Amino acid sequence: MPRVTHPIGHGAPDHSNNPAHDLGDPGVDPFEVAASAARAIAERTGVERHDTALVLGSGWQVTADLLGTTTAEVAVTDLPGFAPAAALGHVGTVRSVRVTDGSGADRDVLVFLSRTHLYEGRGVRPVVHAVRTAAAAGCSSVVLTNGCGGIDVERGPGTPVLISDHINLTATSPLEGATFIDLTDLYSSRLRDLARQVQPDLTEGVYVQFPGPHYETPAEVRMAGRAGGDLVGMSTALEAIAARQVGLEVLGISLVTNLAAGVSPTPLDPQEVIDAGKAAGPRIGALLASVVRRVLDEPRP
Repeated sequence: MPRVTHPIGHGAPDHSNNPAHDLGDPGVDPFEVAASAARAIAERTGVERHDTALVLGSGWQVTADLLGTTTAEVAVTDLPGFAPAAALGHVGTVRSVRVTDGSGADRDVLVFLSRTHLYEGRGVRPVVHAVRTAAAAGCSSVVLTNGCGGIDVERGPGTPVLISDHINLTATSPLEGATFIDLTDLYSSRLRDLARQVQPDLTEGVYVQFPGPHYETPAEVRMAGRAGGDLVGMSTALEAIAARQVGLEVLGISLVTNLAAGVSPTPLDPQEVIDAGKAAGPRIGALLASVVRRVLDEPRP
């Protein structure tokens, strides 16, 4: 299939002012918007159902080029409910990537090259819209990635770490009303085992999500460490909760882009964080591409 692109303003409908897709309106059903976005993805990619999804955070974007053959690319703003990319290093597109699994079968992976962060002030629904859309698009699993600060000096910049659990310090949740979801084994032990089949020395850690956009203070980092955290950042936990709600199996992988405040001997610099992600990109991108292929080879029971 030839690669198809749908850049903003060239033949794609404008969803930005459609009241039915306004996730900020409490009267709008976010799952209906996700279903609409999934239908739009199917129409624009020619793929009725995708097998798994990736959300690529800081430092991980190169994975999209290493995973397989991009058969379609769509601007997120051409899809219902999505906002333009706001974070440095993020690209506001969604790709459909065809990957050949170990049996020789073609599988389709939905790759989000940006995410909406809580600190953008749009609310929680837009933050988790991608994972809800992935589920509506047929995915059975999602790989959530991020760039983060490391609390352990032994795992310095450039280190990939499997997320074994999280601590949510955002004081919010994507669940609305009396919706009670068990988060035991939220980050799938099965998928972590598959990742270690690709790279046996991958370590695990607990990810702590802060709301941002400011970096954590040294005292906050010490608190996170004493609470059992190993990694600090501004994404992922809310998405993982939403993914569990819609039945997705979750694999979380962090890239340590810097030592956290109070651990790092120097003040934090956003550009240095981006540079660290770029430097590690080809190596971790190849790792993640191999992990995704392994996940496709071993579908969820």
